[in-house]
Amino acid sequence: MLDKKSFRKEAHKLVDWMADFYENIENLPVKSLSKPGEIINQLPKNPPAKGESFDQVFKDFESIILPGMTQWQSPKFHAYFPANSSYPSVLGEMLTATLGAQCMIWETSPAAAELEELMINWLKPLMNIPAEWTGCIQDTASTATLAAMISAREKKSNWSINQSGFDNQKLKFYCSAETHSSIDKAVKILGAGVENLVKVEVDESLAIIPSSLESAIKSDIENGFIPCAVVAAVGTTGTLAIDPVDAIGDICKKYDVWLHIDAAYAGTALMLPEYHSMITGIAKADSFVFNPHKWMFTNFDCTVYFIKDEEALIKTFEILPEYLKTSTRGQVKDYRDWGVPLGRRFRALKLWFVIRDFGIEGIQTRLREHMSYAKWFANQVNENQHFELVIEPKLNVVCFRIIGSEKNEEQLDELNAKLVAAINNSGEAYLTHTKVKGKYALRMVIGQTYVQQHHVEESWQLIQDKANELL
Repeated sequence: MLDKKSFRKEAHKLVDWMADFYENIENLPVKSLSKPGEIINQLPKNPPAKGESFDQVFKDFESIILPGMTQWQSPKFHAYFPANSSYPSVLGEMLTATLGAQCMIWETSPAAAELEELMINWLKPLMNIPAEWTGCIQDTASTATLAAMISAREKKSNWSINQSGFDNQKLKFYCSAETHSSIDKAVKILGAGVENLVKVEVDESLAIIPSSLESAIKSDIENGFIPCAVVAAVGTTGTLAIDPVDAIGDICKKYDVWLHIDAAYAGTALMLPEYHSMITGIAKADSFVFNPHKWMFTNFDCTVYFIKDEEALIKTFEILPEYLKTSTRGQVKDYRDWGVPLGRRFRALKLWFVIRDFGIEGIQTRLREHMSYAKWFANQVNENQHFELVIEPKLNVVCFRIIGSEKNEEQLDELNAKLVAAINNSGEAYLTHTKVKGKYALRMVIGQTYVQQHHVEESWQLIQDKANELL
């Protein structure tokens, strides 16, 4: 069993291992090559009766667990959206784990609450969020969106549903078919029923069509339903499509509907002044979410949730049992009232470390570099007769496919599925796919913290090599 002396010794060894891991991560398969059941079958079925040495535990970690991990911090990880880390973030996370604080209210750790408030205040002017808004740090965008949807439900029902439950409330929620699945989940959880989530038509760029949204709202009103909330995506998961916030905001204001903006990934680009136009009209919205843990070099989990009406949020989630009453209530922000969980991690610390270590200029430089690499990659696709872009690239995401000589769409889908499998099975890069207007497409996401031009070039060469083998 570890004691103070052995803890110090092993901790020093772990830090050296961590530094070596990052230096050598490019030599590991990006996507784990493990087969289903392979990990659990190497481990004992029952826990040990007596404690084991840390040396033995760590040997099993290296030989069994590590090969079963997909390397999200590899500069050749181009799948999904990144869950980025960085050196300052890792150090901040280590201190958070060491402190082991449960930061549910101000009194349980005043510095945690006030640093969280400071991070919100730092980010607002940088991202062009209205100065009068406030916010907090949640775990994921799914949780923040759920908080927004429940707040919208309560405000629309004058907080009666929290008190009495649904009583034939015919609430309707709206988003595009391109919006993240967390919206569907939120509508299920809050009790409205997924049948009352309206998927609105999109245009050629896969952004929601405002006139179609208004038509859907008007139709629902005529049929006795109550429009409750709209989710506008600033960067959809599939293609980074950007819904027209300003026009949607006008519609929401006209019909008294809550507007939530989901910018989970693309929101980080708002750190660049040239991308503030993505949220033109945000003052008409009610809430906004983005994930520093996706593209702002901060360890998962760390989601920033901004809200216009702080009191509406607190009124929705506030519960005050005797054991949580404090003398400072009303003078400070008790973030347990700002969302679903009572318990809260000290997430602000690692974000503070990242911003101070990189500086705003450092963050901006990295973001612009990632976008320049994506532009280079898109040009390579355009210039290669065997490939095509399936939609105009946005930010640092390129959706493309191999076309070969066969024009049958079903066969092209199969060919592209084989291509992405060949790439991932090589262990040398990791990409995922999406469907764009019905076409199977590969997504090249260039956003890992320390990715460089040569990594992108190597991945492009790999893609071409695997394509040539298939052709």
